[in-house]
Amino acid sequence: MKQLSQIYVNGEFVTPHGTKTLDLLSPVTNEKVAQVTLGDAIDTQNAIVAAMEAFKTFSQTSKEERIGYLEKMHQILKRRRQELIDVMIDEFGCPLYFTTLLIDAATDDFKNVAQLLKDFDLEPKLGHSKVRLQGVGVVGVIIPWNSSNGFIATKVSAAIAAGCTCVIKPSEFSAQQTRLMMECFHEAGLPKGVVNFVNGTGDVVGAEMTRNPGISKITFTGSTHVGKIIAKGATDTLKRVTLELGGKSPNIILGDADFATAIPQAIFAAYINSGQACVAATRLLVPEERLAEVNELAKATIANTVRVGNPKEADTTIGPMVNQKQFDRVQDYIRIGMEEGATLLTGGTGRPAGLEAGNFVKATIFTNVRNSMRIAQEEIFGPVLSIIPYKDEADAIAIANDSPYGLAAYVTAGDKVRAYRVANQLDAGRVCINGEFHDPLVPFGGFKQSGYGREFGIYGLQAYLEPKAIIG
Repeated sequence: MKQLSQIYVNGEFVTPHGTKTLDLLSPVTNEKVAQVTLGDAIDTQNAIVAAMEAFKTFSQTSKEERIGYLEKMHQILKRRRQELIDVMIDEFGCPLYFTTLLIDAATDDFKNVAQLLKDFDLEPKLGHSKVRLQGVGVVGVIIPWNSSNGFIATKVSAAIAAGCTCVIKPSEFSAQQTRLMMECFHEAGLPKGVVNFVNGTGDVVGAEMTRNPGISKITFTGSTHVGKIIAKGATDTLKRVTLELGGKSPNIILGDADFATAIPQAIFAAYINSGQACVAATRLLVPEERLAEVNELAKATIANTVRVGNPKEADTTIGPMVNQKQFDRVQDYIRIGMEEGATLLTGGTGRPAGLEAGNFVKATIFTNVRNSMRIAQEEIFGPVLSIIPYKDEADAIAIANDSPYGLAAYVTAGDKVRAYRVANQLDAGRVCINGEFHDPLVPFGGFKQSGYGREFGIYGLQAYLEPKAIIG
């Protein structure tokens, strides 16, 4: 069993002041595989002090120096790619095919930001004056378990590019992945204190980061509930805040789409990361006159293409839920869907046969769902899809926007002009057309209860910069 008993502060692996421990269980077997020692408020304060001291000099470094660190991180992550993939599958249970996509994207974040920085003017001239875009200060990075190292790469690459220093609070459930990422940053040779890691819980480490005046900005990915707590807590010190929160993404299949392709594609969009993704397309909107056809295509896809099983195997679509708590949450929502009167098309409660030891959920689809049902309004974070019929294009748009969330949306159509017309009317920070899923250079973030602020590309970099006007 692994003992994860160090945090990373001021360029060194150190024993934390905190003494509480947490057992980490395999999501596949529920056997104990590791134990992590959790940092406390003192550890967090030490990390913040180190980051504040490092910011004095790191904020004055040249673009060329920062680009060098970003490019070195890219090379290190490329070299350790298989380790990063293996530890994510073991600790989180993410299927191999999707883990590979996430780790490759995380690795490329450093390359993409380095390239962006080369052409980015940090001292533009306006009027007869100069504007200096300087790092906002020490950044508190608070992230969840469902793509731990991916979130670190996205946020910290932009922070480094801006000349900021960081204190990172990963999920305590991702400690094995965190250890590997600590080693990568250490090998990159960043100045001491530029990047610091403190394992710990949100109510201890996260709370200290939120209230501590040494932190200038919080970037948080996680639940809407916790995001609101952070936003309120950050007001006393007027921290800048970026919040990437929950989602209940609509996927509109327009009547001129190729349904034989679109419906299987839509099911996989709902089941990405085993459904444990804020951008999962868990509301499938289809023309009501074609609901029976959609139901048959969906059942055939589940029977022939979707596989729940060992996340290490290449043909696995859905791995286990991260822990027993998340498994129980998904089971509760499946029961709620049946109680609300939705038609259970596939799946249901309980574990699939032969997978009783782990936190596996059946690939579940409800059809003829009303958008007012809880399974259509609340984020489940598991492999549960709701098929919702609509009357016409205007009705589809109204249903899609009838949600407290607005993170992502999807549109499939034969006529791309029509797809764009619908996309322009959707309340979402990112709309994906005809199977496209990600572009690392365009902004990502939410409308409404899905948060505020943006990540990726120029918009993401600007979130870590403060403009200073120098006149005359």
